[in-house]
Amino acid sequence: MRTRTMHNPWLKLREGMNEEDYDLINGLQERCIREDQTTLKLELDYKLAARSSTERKGIGPINEFMYFDGQELIGYIGICEFGGAGSPLEVNGMVHPEYRRQGVFGTLSKLVMDERRSRGSKSMLLLSDRKSEAGQAFIQGTGANYHHSEHEMYLRTDWTGVHDNSTEDVTFRIATNADAREIQRQNAIYFGDDRVEEGTDEPESRMILPEEEAQRGMTIYLAEADGQVIGKVHIQLSSGIGGIYGLGVLPEHRGKGYGRAVLLRAIDRLKEAGARDIMLQVVVENASALRLYQTCGFVETSTMDYYEL
Repeated sequence: MRTRTMHNPWLKLREGMNEEDYDLINGLQERCIREDQTTLKLELDYKLAARSSTERKGIGPINEFMYFDGQELIGYIGICEFGGAGSPLEVNGMVHPEYRRQGVFGTLSKLVMDERRSRGSKSMLLLSDRKSEAGQAFIQGTGANYHHSEHEMYLRTDWTGVHDNSTEDVTFRIATNADAREIQRQNAIYFGDDRVEEGTDEPESRMILPEEEAQRGMTIYLAEADGQVIGKVHIQLSSGIGGIYGLGVLPEHRGKGYGRAVLLRAIDRLKEAGARDIMLQVVVENASALRLYQTCGFVETSTMDYYEL
């Protein structure tokens, strides 16, 4: 592949992205995925919705780092922060295939590290597709330590579903901000999120607020059976692709088929909303969840490695 020389390099740093930024970044993402045959986790749709659903006053933290040559976007790194103020920063990025090995990613990464320090040097997760040699090599050079890996899985297009009586026993209720503490409690159980301990007076700023998430396109459902909350799931539809996140069943309600029922109901909701494809992510070591997803028609398409800095 030919290498193009930069003639008019400049940087653009933003707190959030607008539609023009989105189109440029997404175009570069599509090219990198097509040519590299690897996966990126940039969360562009979520971030665009988040920008349009909130209003800030003054200068906020920088999350979008863009490198241009003239009018062409040739490099990008984005910071994502999920789960409130106490969550780690997630970082993923890319460089135009014809502009690599010219210091583009190095320049952007230095700016990202400066931004991290300005936020109190909080924990940062660097993400790379396992098959990306360049991404893995860059992360190894930072001294970051391996944290965990997630399989990305897609529902097979020929999967028609199976009859499951337990689905009829489970109902969904849209979560409100009044359910924020319950959602944080469940996250601590399912995902080892020790930032919130049961019974503590956790500030609202550190919680996931369902009504704010809904404005960004993410709907959080509490799953109920026999009048009790038995678990939860978050779903999102963007550009025809449905996403399933944060799914879990409380320990005292496991072994009754509720996990499968919640998953199937989430699939139904997304199909009713017009999803062409449905994807989810699962921690590689979570063998029971992996088996559940496979039996419900999901297949692994890629593996994303997370390293903690």
